[in-house]
Amino acid sequence: MPDADYVRDAFARIADRYVLTNHVLSGGADLWWRHVVTARIKSWKPHRLLDVASGTGDLALSIQDACPECEVIASDFCAEMLAHAGRRGIAKTIVADALNLPFESASFDVVTVAFGLRNMADYEAALREMRRVLKPGGRLVILDFSLPQGVLRTPYRFYLHNVLPKMAGWLTGQRDAYEYLGGSIEAFPSGEGMIQLLEKCGYASASCTPMTFGVVSFYEATQPS
Repeated sequence: MPDADYVRDAFARIADRYVLTNHVLSGGADLWWRHVVTARIKSWKPHRLLDVASGTGDLALSIQDACPECEVIASDFCAEMLAHAGRRGIAKTIVADALNLPFESASFDVVTVAFGLRNMADYEAALREMRRVLKPGGRLVILDFSLPQGVLRTPYRFYLHNVLPKMAGWLTGQRDAYEYLGGSIEAFPSGEGMIQLLEKCGYASASCTPMTFGVVSFYEATQPS
């Protein structure tokens, strides 16, 4: 599991260049990934949504714009990242640890976490805490990196461990923060592994949708009624 202090420090150091770097490293695909997730959430017509590990607020801002009737709250344990989310227009932000969310139980229709669960010190504890704050019948959405299968797996892993850190280091001046990324993706449960983890944590109707040839996966699960 990732070291929380290292992760917080790494993200604090790259906060100012985080949004631009993500767009460059993904070739702009991150915009499409969030568009797909936002469209799905919009169809549910939620009234209150929590975006955990919101970082600079990319997903929260997309949902806030698409669902003006929904109260969107962005939380993150890195204050430097969350400050950017506030400046970009997220109406409500709160510095909080995902393993100890400062919200009452059963208080959100939807909880989202995009590219953040993988960085948490305890996946299972975080998922259980997110389930705690979901209303009965509420939905969890996870968007995160995964490893493609088949012929793309080897070249993607080469990009992940050799090309990406160099590009990110040039863009941010903090190469070590991105050298950590490849290992975190390799260790992160994906596909059936994530579905099993969600079920272990008490969620129902867990599903996985691979995107961009499996480079990213979109998970949904429900808090049982």
